Amino acid sequence: MILNSRRAQETSVCPIMLSKVYINKTASFLPFDPVSNDEMERVLGMVGGKPSRARRVILRSNGILSRHYAIDRTTGKTAMSNAQLTAQAVSALGEIAGVELLSCGTSSPDQLLPNHAVMVHGELKWPRLQVVSFAGICVSGAAALKHAWLAVSAGDVQRAVATGSELASSSLRAANFETEVEHKLQALEAHPEIAFEKDFLRWMLSDGAGAFLLENQPCGTQSLRIDWIELSSAAHELPACMYAGGEKSEDGSLLGWRGFAAAEWGSNSIFSLKQDVRLLNENVIRATLSEPLAAVMKKRNLSVQDIDWFLPHISSRYFAEPIVKGLAEIGLPIPRERWFSNLERKGNTGSAAPYIMLDELFRSGRIKKGQKLLMYIPESGRFSSAFAYLEAV
Repeated sequence: MILNSRRAQETSVCPIMLSKVYINKTASFLPFDPVSNDEMERVLGMVGGKPSRARRVILRSNGILSRHYAIDRTTGKTAMSNAQLTAQAVSALGEIAGVELLSCGTSSPDQLLPNHAVMVHGELKWPRLQVVSFAGICVSGAAALKHAWLAVSAGDVQRAVATGSELASSSLRAANFETEVEHKLQALEAHPEIAFEKDFLRWMLSDGAGAFLLENQPCGTQSLRIDWIELSSAAHELPACMYAGGEKSEDGSLLGWRGFAAAEWGSNSIFSLKQDVRLLNENVIRATLSEPLAAVMKKRNLSVQDIDWFLPHISSRYFAEPIVKGLAEIGLPIPRERWFSNLERKGNTGSAAPYIMLDELFRSGRIKKGQKLLMYIPESGRFSSAFAYLEAV
């Protein structure tokens, strides 16, 4: 018994040897030509044949000037699947061999089953390998990255590809809301557009995909070493804020699509994306930035001097100043000149946004050796967030 106890003690203190992990290649894919603000409603269509009264207000607030949709402008139909978008981003990494893990995150898979990652694998036609899929909203792409990072770090694989992708436009097209408009025609005579919680997101989201190649050795040029990735959820204290495939009840609980008759799926646009804007504005900074980042600062001994680049995934320019205030309140006042965002030109691409953002900055040549990057990815689904810390080597 004494011998066994001693062995257990020795085992418990045995150090775990972890490999350093590097992002050696980045890539992104944005379908078709950019769509300007004036073109949006022609591409997505008008619900009930009438222009949205909320569109201009929302666009003025979010600061997005152009975005991309996987919609054929001639036919008005979706021209690419999410799996195809993702495969295009992976292919844009260039020739890579010996990938042992494909880790994919998205909030808009093409089907309920099979999972998104195996569909991407099918598009790529790669040989047999580990394939993992992550669901969720914006943080799903960061979760996929964390899984790939941990797998390489633990020595389970030497080379992995992580992705984030969105095909939001397929659910934003006007045709998806026509059944609801017809069903509620009498009520909508006084309010011709769909409920604001649904119309709001039609002018916020867009399509795109990004991919990273992770390896246990840096490449010959520039690499980004992943030092840590932290995920956090506030679902224990807050209800659903952004959701699809369900409806919120009077008590704030979420009733999933299985609780509705098939006829109601169309009449109530059950599968459309919805956003509780009031709940979002009241909680998003505290729940996804201030509180979780303060905990990360303490855990990682992080200070403003340790951050050369700050890459916030923000859905709207509206949240930039609240982020500034939130950072100052926790003692991390990152100057705006250290921020990098391409929201204005690439739009809000959800789980793909961190990949697309880092890809642009990485390829720009502006990141210098030794510089450190902090990525912030919030998600309003039920208020989750991710933080990734990288160093250029």
